[in-house]
Amino acid sequence: MIDVLVVDDDFRVAEINAKYVGKVPGFRVAARAHSAAQALAALERAAIDLVLLDHYLPDGTGLELVHRMRQLGHGTDVIMITAAGDVATVQRAMRLGALHYLVKPFTFAALRTRLDSYAALRRTVDRVGGRGLTGQEQVDRIFGALRTSTVPSAPGLPSGHSEPTTDLICDVLHGADQPLSAHEVAARTGLSRSTAQRYLRHLEQAGRLSLSLKYGDTGRPEHRYAWVAP
Repeated sequence: MIDVLVVDDDFRVAEINAKYVGKVPGFRVAARAHSAAQALAALERAAIDLVLLDHYLPDGTGLELVHRMRQLGHGTDVIMITAAGDVATVQRAMRLGALHYLVKPFTFAALRTRLDSYAALRRTVDRVGGRGLTGQEQVDRIFGALRTSTVPSAPGLPSGHSEPTTDLICDVLHGADQPLSAHEVAARTGLSRSTAQRYLRHLEQAGRLSLSLKYGDTGRPEHRYAWVAP
């Protein structure tokens, strides 16, 4: 089994990512962390093979954490999973040795592809390393194991929608004791109001949410959404 440390400052996102990891054969979540300090402590406590790392942490950045890990002698592999999509951050992640860089929001299929390629890399290294490198062909095999193909949107989701964001919104609605507006959902998830509205509209049309109207002083009704039990 490949032991994974999931690092994300948002407890709900960390839980969703952990659930995704648990669905991939050969992987298990060894620990979760919500700050750089917690992540370092987890690395000290147990043998971790792979870190799924967010960039935005309350006590530093993910890349600062990777740098500190290397200083302390932790050679643990890293896959960045973050909303930071600027070129400078991506470049620095590559220079620090991140094996993959997955931009939020993403689908389970996209994460699984990266995890499968990581597992293939470990198998290739073990196979080649057992007899020592013999030439360029073996080197190419190791580097080639990390190649991934483009992953389409998850079945059943419109283009531009992702499973983690959908799950996040569903979790919020499922735990709410009353219908919520798009503004309230956005506040609880950290999404923009327009993004929340887009997902809510799709979930309502798919029959997973019920829609009600609340009329106020302005005369314009407010759309409110509630979880529909399956």
